[in-house]
Amino acid sequence: MSRTPPWSYLLLFLAVALLGYAAYADLQGLLAASAVLIAAATGGLRGPLRWSALVAYPAGFIVSLALPGHAGNPMDLLGALIVIGSLGFMLLREQGNLSEVAWQRNTINALRAGSERLAEARDADAIIRAGVGILDKLQVAPNLAFVAYRQGTPHILAAKGAFEAFLERPIHPSDNDSRSVQADHWVAEEALALLKKPQRQSYHVAPVYGRASTHLGVLILTRNDGSPFGEDETSVVAAYARLLGAQLGQWNAIRDLRDANDLTLRSLGAALERRDDDTGGHTNRVVSMSVRLARRLGWDEDQVKALRWGAYLHDLGKLAIPDGVLHKRGPLDPDERKVIQTHTTIGYDMLQDLHFLPAETLDLVRYHHERWDGTGYPSGLRGPSIPDTARLFTIIDVFDALTNARPYKPAWTRDRAVNEIRMQASRQFDPQYVDAFLRMMAEHDDVHLVL
Repeated sequence: MSRTPPWSYLLLFLAVALLGYAAYADLQGLLAASAVLIAAATGGLRGPLRWSALVAYPAGFIVSLALPGHAGNPMDLLGALIVIGSLGFMLLREQGNLSEVAWQRNTINALRAGSERLAEARDADAIIRAGVGILDKLQVAPNLAFVAYRQGTPHILAAKGAFEAFLERPIHPSDNDSRSVQADHWVAEEALALLKKPQRQSYHVAPVYGRASTHLGVLILTRNDGSPFGEDETSVVAAYARLLGAQLGQWNAIRDLRDANDLTLRSLGAALERRDDDTGGHTNRVVSMSVRLARRLGWDEDQVKALRWGAYLHDLGKLAIPDGVLHKRGPLDPDERKVIQTHTTIGYDMLQDLHFLPAETLDLVRYHHERWDGTGYPSGLRGPSIPDTARLFTIIDVFDALTNARPYKPAWTRDRAVNEIRMQASRQFDPQYVDAFLRMMAEHDDVHLVL
């Protein structure tokens, strides 16, 4: 905000003094000039001082008529009315200009701050909330809502003002007619009907579209005072709706790509397990249990995603292992064991060209056979130097291998496998992760006992 320069106050003081002299001397021309000077001096001021010229001139004119020996005439009165009207017009026009400049400044600041908030949002709901928050800072209207579809039904997903009472509320046709539930006007009518009439004296609806003109929702704005939305305001709202739509469309595209990646990797994992597990199901089991344990440990969703993708792909390298070694019934000799151990580095190398895979996923594929005591492979890593995803996943992988039959062994009981995991804490496994795993399994047992 710009400061008023000191000279404005000095000029105002001089102009008031001059106006007082002109009133005392009954110099009507100087009186009018002093009023104009006061208006110029107060042009950058705020509050009541802004209107001081419109008050000072009539006061000075009346004083000039009231002093002894001063006789007014109709022409003086006409001149005074012209001066007062001119001052009023000038002040109102300048006030309008100031309001427009303030609106533009507020719009620029809100959009600048809003673009940063939109860029930081991590999902569609956060983008929508940030978007409505930005629109609220523009002060276009006190009541705001963003309505979009969830499972085929419109919901108010973000709101300000009177609409906040209906946040997350589904919107259904009030008269159960056959109108399309995809029509913006229908959605807007039903959303507006949620408010009391005084809260929607005037309203504006702006559709939000994403990429390829994909309909994403509608912005609804209402005013309590009934003042219409100006062209500048609707233009800003429309521009903002395009910005919000672009951000939502980009996030949706990223989400669709991520879902496609996830589905592809899941399918690849399901196909890979057939080389090593005739019964199937190993991949789904280790993915499910790994994700449960990671969330129990408080991992964020990016870490969980990297873990899940690594679980899908952990045995990719077994594609290069000869069937005679991979499906041998009975113990492997030392040379065969060296061959089977190469599947970790082979899988890691095969994934190097998939640049969308995070490093934590590649770490899991390469190091999920490392041991806490440093006797694992391929690199003999020890303790915390083993990547987190590999340390967690190896517990789940071993547990699933123990509790399911393999060509070289029958299935262990669940209790025997859990005891083995407990005994291998600080030997094969990270002891803290083992504790979390054991608590997870105990809670699972308690649930089943209750059921």
